[in-house]
Amino acid sequence: MQLIHPGPEEAMLCLRAVRSAVARAEGIPPAARAMMTAAQRSILQTDADLDALAPITPAELAAGIATPGLGDQLIQAMLLGVLADGEPDPACLARAEAFAAALGVSMPGLRTVRLLCEHQMLLFRLDFFRRSNIRDMLIDQYKHHGGIQGLVHGLLGLRGFREDPELARRYNALGDLPEDTLGYAFFRHYRDNGFALPGERTGFPEGAVYHDMTHVLSGYGTTVEEETCVGGFTAGYRKVNPFYVLLLPTISFSTGVNLTAANQPHVTATLANPGVAAGFIQAIERGARVNTDLSANWDYWPLVELPLDEARARLDIPPRDTN
Repeated sequence: MQLIHPGPEEAMLCLRAVRSAVARAEGIPPAARAMMTAAQRSILQTDADLDALAPITPAELAAGIATPGLGDQLIQAMLLGVLADGEPDPACLARAEAFAAALGVSMPGLRTVRLLCEHQMLLFRLDFFRRSNIRDMLIDQYKHHGGIQGLVHGLLGLRGFREDPELARRYNALGDLPEDTLGYAFFRHYRDNGFALPGERTGFPEGAVYHDMTHVLSGYGTTVEEETCVGGFTAGYRKVNPFYVLLLPTISFSTGVNLTAANQPHVTATLANPGVAAGFIQAIERGARVNTDLSANWDYWPLVELPLDEARARLDIPPRDTN
């Protein structure tokens, strides 16, 4: 997922359009404001007063956007802004839909967010799931880890109803590797966070292990703020439906709707927390530079004995800016 950096004229049109879409009666809400401020600095290269931006009509926006793909990126930004501050405002979504229609943008995310705004929760969850990386994890488990039996065993293990001692031994053996290796860092990520390893009761199916490998390789932790950045990083390297990877942490930790089978803290507006919006965008750009889609049946075993820094270098993972 490569972010487009438009020129000055298109950048101002985009900024005005996002403000027009996400502003509520009381003004731009905090998380949407944080996202717009971060985007100004890292993507749009502008420093405009967000509250002084002139409104823009869908027709005016469409007349000024010429860069291929920019319209899609802009509507995605609007949808994230609509979701960023807790309960989404249907009026904001309607404005985003009007901009999408004028730009000729038709994307599944519009329907997904519409279902959420209308509180059609069953349809919303089904619509999200069928395009999400959660679905793809299950497909990967089926295709590459034992077929239907592997899928059932993986799900039973995740729910704590089954264990696979042989598989658990393979992952536990990573704890015997030198402390500077990827494999040892992966093992410590599990143990230090109190997670069960694959094969242990409540452990992830192997088709989902790339998520924790992403934590280790990217350097992001497991707080809701850091999980938000992991979502951005994963979307950056992912080739299929990357926007739905961005939607997952946004809906989970900013809108406050848990889309997973795991227990999660109920939090909203995480993107309003200091530095999170900027880190989220930086994570997308970092992930886009990775030379491998880690979610596409990536074989991490040849790298586990390498020093962590060397594994990162082989995958072209840039350093994390922690400022």
